[in-house]
Amino acid sequence: MPRAWPALLVALTACTAQQDDARAPANTGLRYLGGVADSGFERATQPRELRFPVDHGGHPTFQTEWWYLTGNLAGADGRHFGFELTFFRYAVAAATPTDEAASGWRADQIWMAHFAITDTKEQRFLTAERLSRQALGLAGVTTEPLRVWVEDWSLEGSDAAGRLTLRAEAHDEGIDLALELAATQPPVAHGAAGLSRKGATVGNASYYYSVPQLEAAGSVGVRGATFNVTGSAWLDREWSTSSLEAGIVGWDWFALHISDGASLMFYRLRTERGESSPYSGGSYVSPAGVRTELSAADVALTPIDHWTSKTTGTRYPTAWRLLLASQGLDLEIRPYLQQQEVDLSVRYWEGAVHANSRGEGRVTAQGYLELAGY
Repeated sequence: MPRAWPALLVALTACTAQQDDARAPANTGLRYLGGVADSGFERATQPRELRFPVDHGGHPTFQTEWWYLTGNLAGADGRHFGFELTFFRYAVAAATPTDEAASGWRADQIWMAHFAITDTKEQRFLTAERLSRQALGLAGVTTEPLRVWVEDWSLEGSDAAGRLTLRAEAHDEGIDLALELAATQPPVAHGAAGLSRKGATVGNASYYYSVPQLEAAGSVGVRGATFNVTGSAWLDREWSTSSLEAGIVGWDWFALHISDGASLMFYRLRTERGESSPYSGGSYVSPAGVRTELSAADVALTPIDHWTSKTTGTRYPTAWRLLLASQGLDLEIRPYLQQQEVDLSVRYWEGAVHANSRGEGRVTAQGYLELAGY
């Protein structure tokens, strides 16, 4: 879905003009997914067959792209950790062969990566960021073998025999992550064969798929202590050019692993009037791997609790009731930790959540919630 954001105005300035101050706390990133499309870039206009392993790699003919990895982990004693490791690519201008040959210093692609750890026991949320140009090997993506990196943070893997395996690694002051991940289900294409429409106009769309079921094992480091962990993760992949239509001010995105083996992704696009866009949508995937497309009318979302950031003053709806009547799901979703606001070059709330059923056929769930544009 419209996930966080591939880049930011301040990051572009910092990376291309070599300025030192790269902070813009009020930037929610929406400007990079809307506006008038640059004619030099390709747009998502019609369904296309997703091809693997090729589509795990980069799509430089589109302006924006991201690899978005989130998950819930636990140590041997049950201690819970959430994590986010995300890589965003934003093209300043459409590249040409002449541009690439001009200089090794020249870069039309800007990269941003975000890394966050939720330490539920200690009530800590720790974040870090990398910003770089795609030049001199500082950042980039390769397809075979798959490697996405921004400086020393990386996501690497292969898709041998249709089974995706990944290694995620990031290290920063006070937080570390090293995970091996293996898909237990194939990728899920959202929308119409991967074409996820975000508006009425042709081109207000993205190509979007997820790998919703990833088994994870490895280690998490927090403030000098290292914990061996296992758990589940979710990979979101999306690329587009000007995907959001005018009037969209934000979104609420849910990705849930349900205890019966199903998975659920749903995004609610919000309009200027605070209403849900009819182009909100998602997917429900049964335990057997069968996908059901979800429209805006299929899912009822109601905020049931809010949290206000002491740092930015922003008020976020961090707890929800989600009703998916067609699957008999009535979930109360709450965060493991209220303070999971990412306040870096862009600002949004992205956090680990858990859920319980409100009615019959009781299940539990855990996953991630993103709140953008508040």
